[in-house]
Amino acid sequence: MLEVRDLRAGYGTIEVLHGISFEVKAGECVALIGANGSGKTSTLKAICGLLPVRAGSVTFEGERIDRLAGHVIVERGIAMCPEGRQVFPEMTVVENLRIGAYARKDAEQESDIAAMQDLFPILRERAQQDAGKLSGGEQEMLAIARALMARPKLCIFDEPSLGLAPKIVAEVEATIARIKARGITTLLVEQNSAMALRLADRVYLYESGEIVLTGTSAELRDDPAIARAYLGE
Repeated sequence: MLEVRDLRAGYGTIEVLHGISFEVKAGECVALIGANGSGKTSTLKAICGLLPVRAGSVTFEGERIDRLAGHVIVERGIAMCPEGRQVFPEMTVVENLRIGAYARKDAEQESDIAAMQDLFPILRERAQQDAGKLSGGEQEMLAIARALMARPKLCIFDEPSLGLAPKIVAEVEATIARIKARGITTLLVEQNSAMALRLADRVYLYESGEIVLTGTSAELRDDPAIARAYLGE
């Protein structure tokens, strides 16, 4: 479904991705893991049209998307749940959900809002509350639901457990597992490597803007290279 080949990108004169290559097959969950600053979020931004690609290619369902605007990429079927939630704080929960369906032309948005409220009952309770007044965990649920409102073929999660209490992290993990069980292809960037390894079918390990190791979750679960990447030894 998604193929990244020899991807190079960066900020200003600094290159942070040095020829990244990986793929995501339809129906699977792929995780990108590694220490902070290793290039994981920059990869997601390049895929979604938020960071210019300097070299290489990003192909989605057989078509190049690395020169398309971000909103066009959303229309093609890729939605991202961004790091730090980034909900619209002065809009209500329901208004945030409607924004997720902005690119859709069908008449089923309201039924999908109800479905999201079934998936996350707290969003029904907080429907008319400003999103900025939600707790961090509630905002994460809203961000996930907003991404799903686009009915994506590929749903991207950037650090969904960031800054959340352990109980809420467990709820987020269970939610992503349910999304995967529905057959939605997922690409996950997650600092919590244990969580990522439980969710993912395959894993790519980043170090300093390069992929240094790849394999199934089972193959990498006890690999000392992961400990080195996070602990330096």
